[in-house]
Amino acid sequence: MYATHLSLHDFRSYAGAEIELEPGITVFVGPNGHGKTNLVEAIDYVATLGSHRVASDTPLVRQGAGRAVVRVEAVRDERRALAEIEINPGGANRARLNKSPLRRTREILGLVRTVLFSPEDLALVKGDPAGRRRFLDDMLVARAPRYAGVRQDYDRVLKQRNTLLKTAGAARKAGEGSGGLRTLEVWDDHLARTGAELLAARLELVNTLRPHVAKAYERVAKPHAGNPREPGAAQIAYQSSFELPEEPGDREVLTAALLAEVAARRDDELARGVSLVGPHRDDLVLSLGPLPAKGYASHGEAWSLALALRLACFDLMRAEGDDPVLILDDVFAELDVDRRARLAESVAGAEQVLVTAAVPADVPEVLAGARFDVANGEVRRVLRP
Repeated sequence: MYATHLSLHDFRSYAGAEIELEPGITVFVGPNGHGKTNLVEAIDYVATLGSHRVASDTPLVRQGAGRAVVRVEAVRDERRALAEIEINPGGANRARLNKSPLRRTREILGLVRTVLFSPEDLALVKGDPAGRRRFLDDMLVARAPRYAGVRQDYDRVLKQRNTLLKTAGAARKAGEGSGGLRTLEVWDDHLARTGAELLAARLELVNTLRPHVAKAYERVAKPHAGNPREPGAAQIAYQSSFELPEEPGDREVLTAALLAEVAARRDDELARGVSLVGPHRDDLVLSLGPLPAKGYASHGEAWSLALALRLACFDLMRAEGDDPVLILDDVFAELDVDRRARLAESVAGAEQVLVTAAVPADVPEVLAGARFDVANGEVRRVLRP
């Protein structure tokens, strides 16, 4: 699939913008802070309903405006479709497909598919588990949009259960009995069932991604002479908040195991007023050879591993029959010459690649394609001789 048109209204720095796109490679060149990343962020937002730069929607709306509108026209299997998101900070966002309103915003998911790599992705290796959990869940939604509902259901159950734990824990400390525990047991069941569905999907995803991550790392991080690490030494593993059963792919077995662990941790949870068991406490463990990447990987190795995670997602989605739009946001400036060349060779054959760079020299020649110059919030197509 590929995007053919991007339309912005009061999104980030743009009062308005209309950009025609085409298959192949497109490069947006401009100084930092002039709006080039805003363009690819908008396309990714329509694909994921989230920003890779900020946690809330408020910064996405141009200062002084009440709302923002992003429209992306895309072609998939030779069929055109127009996806539109209206962003309303403090209120409900709205989505339209081919100008017809959708009942829920998340129904737009799957129409536009992207894989985005940016400097923020270094946190996948060096940062907290929350970022790695989001990485897995975003990939689940990209492959099967229904998991957006599963994730929302789990978050809702978790929030309600934590509130009950705080209330019941406070009542127990005050000697007021344990009447709230009966209600808590109902939410235990909800947590176990929604948590088992999310957990089983994550486990399957990690198993499926594992060989793709190893191959992608080998492509982009061939070690220099004398480096003791062998190519392909990148490994990923899922770390659960409790001991997994022998058949973790069976959702009923997982549900029972989660319920048993919740019961075993009841006193601890009441004392702390928070849920201690479930997918929200899990992690994706990244390793290079026998060592964990976090704390041991060099800066270059960490970059290569973060890039391998994104490339693995791209390779998996492509293997499943649909090229996503590949977005490389200010990536090449962070890489040495060898890694730039290997990355460029890896992605040059994608159906559509969108690249941002501060200067043209940052982009390898193999990725020469359509070019737009971005300066002071204006986007201008550069005609090649």
